Amino acid sequence: MTYEAVLFDLDGVLVDSLGVIERILRDWAAAHGVDGDRAVALSYGRRDIDLIRILTPHLDAEAETAEIVAREERETTGLRALPGADVLLASLHPEAWAVVTSGTRAVATARLAAVSLPSPKVLVAAEDVSAGKPDPAGYLRAARLLGRSPARCLVVEDAVAGAEAAHAAGMDCLGIGSAFDDRRDLVIAHVPSLAQVHAIATAEGIAVTTPRGAGRAGA
Repeated sequence: MTYEAVLFDLDGVLVDSLGVIERILRDWAAAHGVDGDRAVALSYGRRDIDLIRILTPHLDAEAETAEIVAREERETTGLRALPGADVLLASLHPEAWAVVTSGTRAVATARLAAVSLPSPKVLVAAEDVSAGKPDPAGYLRAARLLGRSPARCLVVEDAVAGAEAAHAAGMDCLGIGSAFDDRRDLVIAHVPSLAQVHAIATAEGIAVTTPRGAGRAGA
């Protein structure tokens, strides 16, 4: 697979933040009589404001989001860089990768700093788009800011909503983790973590490789 740019989701791809996210969401859910398990399950790949609108349409979504985001900005204990993230990012030219996250810019910046990963030149966050994943707006914006054709960008995602956003943007998607065990139709390849992904600059662009057998079903 050869591309001009790689667009990464943040949580679950570059940073292990699941414990922090779950703790904050469960506290919020308990305070509002919402099923915590459902809140967590629906949160993957979604902006906080979109999640709140689904779960509690009667509440002020912007005010509730502000409270959740304030906690997400402060709480970094337990965060860690996911395996392979540092090596893969170091192998890419700064102009050839971006982060597209459903979280806010402040949260994304705090999490990257907390785990000693580099800040990207292009970061598309929740406040930069009018619609979150699975809408393709975030990935299309990142490609435009990098000056790359969407068809020449590879998305790296751990959530089905994110992979659907990549598909809608006309981009290939590399799936990370177990979310794609039953949805390999959405990804060009599927691996446990970035530790199995390698990128090499070539005359044609960025050659991205994964282990044999990582391709999608039927590929």
